[in-house]
Amino acid sequence: MAGSNGKQKTVRGTILSLIVIMATAGVVYLFVPHDDHAPDIKRVDYRVELLTARRAAAYPVAAPEGLPDTWKATSVRYQADQGDRWHLGFQDPDGQYVAIEQSTQKRKDFIDDASQGSRATKVTQKIGGRTWTRYSGGRYDALVSEGAKGDTTVVAGTASFAQLTKMAQALQTS
Repeated sequence: MAGSNGKQKTVRGTILSLIVIMATAGVVYLFVPHDDHAPDIKRVDYRVELLTARRAAAYPVAAPEGLPDTWKATSVRYQADQGDRWHLGFQDPDGQYVAIEQSTQKRKDFIDDASQGSRATKVTQKIGGRTWTRYSGGRYDALVSEGAKGDTTVVAGTASFAQLTKMAQALQTS
């Protein structure tokens, strides 16, 4: 019967250790601050990059004008070495992502990249005198328009087509 007494001590020690670990985890959880809200994304000023892109690109570079302050610019870049690629990202009033992408890269490859693999639908719409084709996909939806100077404009993101349309309506090239 000496063997069963040792097993009882091992089980009791394991249970006591588990209780101490759980109590420690509970204390850490209570006293370590945690926030369940999404982080506030910093607004970026894109004016300098826009002027640079408009001077350097071989096509009219588009940016929105007249959007309310509830649309927050979050990212900007111009890459002359990648087909004069212009990118301007926004957070819409609903917290969804909307990006303006333009380039003179090979259309098919550029659209696939900018729209995150979305596929063309048969739906088109006139916005600002241009014809835009709707693209639908798993990650992003998009509106795509072909420019007169071999450029392609893609307005894509996680936002609804209504929000993508608002962005496309706001685009100006001067």
